[in-house]
Amino acid sequence: MPSFTSKTLLAALAGAAAVNAHGHVKNVVVNGASFQGYDINVFPYTQNPPKVAGWTASNTDNGFVGPESFATSDIICHKNSANAQGRIVVAAGDSVFVQWDTWPESHHGPVIDYLASCGNTGCDKIEKTALEFFKIAEAGLVNGAQAPGRWASDVLIDNNNSWMIKIPANIRPGQYVLRHEIIALHSGGDLNGAQNYPQCFNIEVTGSGTVLPQGVKGTSLYTPTDAGIRFNIYRSLDSYPIPGPALPAGFAPVAQGSSAIVSSATAVTGAATNAPAPVATTTAVNVVPSPTTIVTSVVQTSAAPVQTSAVQTAVPVQTSTRPISTRPQPTRCPGLGRRHLRKVARA
Repeated sequence: MPSFTSKTLLAALAGAAAVNAHGHVKNVVVNGASFQGYDINVFPYTQNPPKVAGWTASNTDNGFVGPESFATSDIICHKNSANAQGRIVVAAGDSVFVQWDTWPESHHGPVIDYLASCGNTGCDKIEKTALEFFKIAEAGLVNGAQAPGRWASDVLIDNNNSWMIKIPANIRPGQYVLRHEIIALHSGGDLNGAQNYPQCFNIEVTGSGTVLPQGVKGTSLYTPTDAGIRFNIYRSLDSYPIPGPALPAGFAPVAQGSSAIVSSATAVTGAATNAPAPVATTTAVNVVPSPTTIVTSVVQTSAAPVQTSAVQTAVPVQTSTRPISTRPQPTRCPGLGRRHLRKVARA
């Protein structure tokens, strides 16, 4: 029988493993074709890694970018990020399905998606500090009646750690950096307690759209004291102010679903392609009534033989006037060379 000391050590190791399992995007699915992301567990240690659409980064511990780094280039596409050398060709109006390897249940918060045009430079060469991002989707609080609430991150977990992103149908053709981000707020009540997990991918949008919204430099997206960054989730909530620039008028709200993988594909490299936009079929899309509501019914986008399936139905925001919760505050846990809050693990 293990000694008390042995059991205590095993429990501590298991807890540490859970803390560090924050996650990263492992692959991206477009019209049933799966494209490999930047593998932080393999590529940094490989002499000639494959050219993928995911930007390189040094977050080999699945760590985060803290608010103290919001004014630095680390917030753009994660720590020490560098341009991806490949890209994924996507038709305007298509959906991009991103799959995380894992995401911890304790790390509640919003999911936000951006695009930034690479102009004539190409996303494999553009200086990341020159990128100007505009939102194409955002999702935050689903139900705040009982602390810490149900969030977009919880919807992502329920959807097999995956998230559907719809590329606006009217967007101008060209090369873009797609910036997909989860912001974990389990420590957000403290200054510099929020945790940002940005993931970037190069895409080439085809089509005949003409819209290109004005963007914001990555280093100006957030400040440490933004209402949606320094935010206490351990109380009953009526609403949540999603941080970052406003969602441009006319852009579609979040609608969640799943995408079957029928093949694997390799990112395109080199000069821009003139590939025609694939024909896509889109069926009923539910509209989000307000910025604090997530509609989780599927956007069914497919180019045969892809099949998509619904995951959840619309979930309205629940309002409440109950007092602040008296639940215990979370304990501390390590991460990226500094301490950050985490929920107390269940027995």
